[in-house]
Amino acid sequence: MTRYVVPCGTILLCLIAYWLSTRFDEVPPILLRGMQPADFPQMVLLLIIALSVLVMVFDPPIEHAPIGLNAWTSMGLFAVFALLAQIDLFLGLGVFAGGLAYAWGERRIWGIGLVSVLSPALIFLLFDQAFRIRFPRGLLTDLWYG
Repeated sequence: MTRYVVPCGTILLCLIAYWLSTRFDEVPPILLRGMQPADFPQMVLLLIIALSVLVMVFDPPIEHAPIGLNAWTSMGLFAVFALLAQIDLFLGLGVFAGGLAYAWGERRIWGIGLVSVLSPALIFLLFDQAFRIRFPRGLLTDLWYG
């Protein structure tokens, strides 16, 4: 039964997203260089729908092992990240990275601390300095942006 439920749920979500993408504003033809804003997401959604149909048709049913504790912990860390990102995106990233390293077996405190601090810092510096993308204000980003 789940062999069909998961792909059908994916297809349903893709159809909803496709419908939402039809509401994007269109660029006037004189300014158009390439595709309309909705074209790329619609192509990706159609590819996902096609792959979901192929999974239903060609993927043989197999018995899967129960979901392990690491997977549940990782999913819980996504929820923690979503909550902490409301305070500051990089605080959430740091806690998520450190928690994930711990959940996957890292026990050295300096290793967890390095992942927790270095990963968000490198991501922030890459996007802020190299790509010139400003992040939403938060607890830590206010310190940088002033």
